[in-house]
Amino acid sequence: MKKSTVIVMTGLTVALLAGCNQVTKKETTGVKSSSQASSSIVESSVSRSSSSTQSEEFKVEVAKAIELFEKEYPKAAITSIDLDSSLGDYYYEVQGVDDTTEYEVRIQATTGEVKKAREERLDADEQNGVKKKEDALDTKDILSIKEASAIAEKDAGAGTAKEWSLDKEVGVTYWDVKVLDGHKEYEIKMNAKNGEILEREN
Repeated sequence: MKKSTVIVMTGLTVALLAGCNQVTKKETTGVKSSSQASSSIVESSVSRSSSSTQSEEFKVEVAKAIELFEKEYPKAAITSIDLDSSLGDYYYEVQGVDDTTEYEVRIQATTGEVKKAREERLDADEQNGVKKKEDALDTKDILSIKEASAIAEKDAGAGTAKEWSLDKEVGVTYWDVKVLDGHKEYEIKMNAKNGEILEREN
């Protein structure tokens, strides 16, 4: 009788231990799944953040860069605008002239900080409004950087816009946008007012 009791108790103990072990395994599996889910959420968040950085990189739009230049030199006409990177930071390089002097300023594209880069007296044959009349850009109601980028990227078929230049040719103010797609480079020239494609190089 005593032997039977011992055997029964031993059997119950083994069954209880086995049951506890299964519960522990289930709980561990649940923790692992939760950890994997959290990891996926973080990775997804980082991915979304990285993809939206490019479109929000320039807090200072071209219209604001024009305004800042005109505040510095109210009598000058803008003759060119370039936006590209220098040591990882994007800058607007804005050039303009009045009746006697040519000016150049650099404007940080994320902070709006203005740095005077150059002032140079015009040659005698360029003074008295000659160069100002020849080279002045029509900056009213031009496409924004984002708008010009979208048009250029669509025309290129792939890639991301990385450099922008506003200039004039035969009386037409135009955007020249460089689009990079890996090792490929496209240069798209468009009317700065309506986005009409004027020229394409690749």
